[in-house]
Amino acid sequence: MPLHHILCSKPRPFPSIIELTLIARAKRFCEDVLITDIRIDARKRSVRAQPSDNSCELVIPLESYPSYSKEASVPAMAEEYGRLDEIYQALVLGTRDYIMKNGFKKVLIGLSGGIDSALTAAIAVDALGSDNVVGVTIPSQYTSNETLYDAEQLAKNLKIQLTAVPLMDIYQAYLNATDDLIDNEHHGVAHENIQARIRGNILMALSNQFGWLVLTTGNKSEIAVGYCTLYGDMAGGFAVIKDVPKTLVFKLSNHVNTSRGEEVIPRTVIKRPPSAELRPDQKDEDSLPPYPMLDAILHAYVEEDKAPNEIIEAGFDRRIVKEIVRMVDFNEYKRRQTPPGVKITPKAFGRDRRLPITNAYLRSLT
Repeated sequence: MPLHHILCSKPRPFPSIIELTLIARAKRFCEDVLITDIRIDARKRSVRAQPSDNSCELVIPLESYPSYSKEASVPAMAEEYGRLDEIYQALVLGTRDYIMKNGFKKVLIGLSGGIDSALTAAIAVDALGSDNVVGVTIPSQYTSNETLYDAEQLAKNLKIQLTAVPLMDIYQAYLNATDDLIDNEHHGVAHENIQARIRGNILMALSNQFGWLVLTTGNKSEIAVGYCTLYGDMAGGFAVIKDVPKTLVFKLSNHVNTSRGEEVIPRTVIKRPPSAELRPDQKDEDSLPPYPMLDAILHAYVEEDKAPNEIIEAGFDRRIVKEIVRMVDFNEYKRRQTPPGVKITPKAFGRDRRLPITNAYLRSLT
């Protein structure tokens, strides 16, 4: 006999919400078995719910379920996670499941000394263990001693293998080969992307050689506005933090240190102004608004589906909003080429928000 049976004569809206009491809770983000007793009044052999319009009746027959006089077991109530704990454990579980259930054993991460790769590495270690995570640092002429030291310190803190592959000789070979085609006197975007793609090539070559899966390290803020390089830092098999905004990356990194009671991710990594280090003295804010402002605009535009004028009316600068909206719309083609990743927001790129790549639509701000 089924536990419940629903008879409806016509569609109707959901009945009024009734007050529920939580009696047991299983552990989250891990395998668990939850057993609890539900007390049933022996005098009530069925439960009926009749709506006021008489259109639908819910009947729950209980005849086949015996009454128990013994004391019920104490229900289990697993600890509830806070917001940052919940997000972090979701990232760990999503990463572990994707890697192990697709037949991989080890992963490879390009450690730049920046916060995105540091958080990605910490998640990977919690998902797979230190022995199954390999870091690669690929320093260029623009890599500072501080970021190189931080990459080494992070690997030491996480107890993962770290390999260094210098970039300069390969980069110079590119410049020599393209000397007649690319302006090598004034280093622009082409030169920055050559370096990023060399790094991607090195990581993918190691992936092919050893069968390790490359984890990309781009965050949602960068992917939203196209501040990433196709076949460069976007090259890989799984994008762990692709749905994590940059401001949340900082919060999660601090959370890693706080929850463990030690400095896993070096404080200098968290405090240093973000930089791709692809040209002298480069900072992310050379090309983008400060991340708190950028993430607030992206949240309104992407998550809340607000029109640009609505965002401006909320107090944001018209010129900045117009440029961010343009970048988001223009870079849909890049986002279609990113690896899959863990979804932790209500609206993830590539899954919940997919726009036509080719169109003649231009947003106008009146």
